[in-house]
Amino acid sequence: MKKKSAIIGGSIGTILGLFPLVTAVPSVSASNNSCVDIDCLKEKLRFICESDPKPKYCPIHITEYLLDLFIYYLMTMDFDRLCKNILGLESKIRFAGVCDDSGAIKYGGQREGITNLLSPEETKRSNLQALARWGLRNSLSSKVGKGKYAMSEYEKIKRITFPLEENHLLLVTTEVDADHNKIIRDILPMLT
Repeated sequence: MKKKSAIIGGSIGTILGLFPLVTAVPSVSASNNSCVDIDCLKEKLRFICESDPKPKYCPIHITEYLLDLFIYYLMTMDFDRLCKNILGLESKIRFAGVCDDSGAIKYGGQREGITNLLSPEETKRSNLQALARWGLRNSLSSKVGKGKYAMSEYEKIKRITFPLEENHLLLVTTEVDADHNKIIRDILPMLT
């Protein structure tokens, strides 16, 4: 994801001259003329496209589409960093990873020095079961609300799952004696 953001950010930033406005300043201020939200950036884009002489890269709908794409990649969660931050919360966290809808772990992994209890095939099968359970939870969300996490305790580990965007699932395993309530409280703000 970092590579995509850099490529798209660099390209659009170069084309529009807006990239420094997005990345440099975390708040909007009239005095520094900075933007951090898409509406402000679109307004600046309109201003640029309506200026005289008109830039070659207008019409506005093409550049707005590119801007939407750029903002999407800027706002998309960096799953590798998320997993590293979770592993940094507490030494009793064994694993933090993100799987896609195929059940394959795409980001994160096992803490160094910890042996995985499941084979890669068993892990994938377990992830697919977790995804199916989240599918059921999501089908009931109109009645009970959107699920935030699910936790299971086994004899050897605890497993906590969190739904993420785009059919991804965050999987966290801990030692049995870990304070799962504290870990969950620490992880939830990272996901918003």
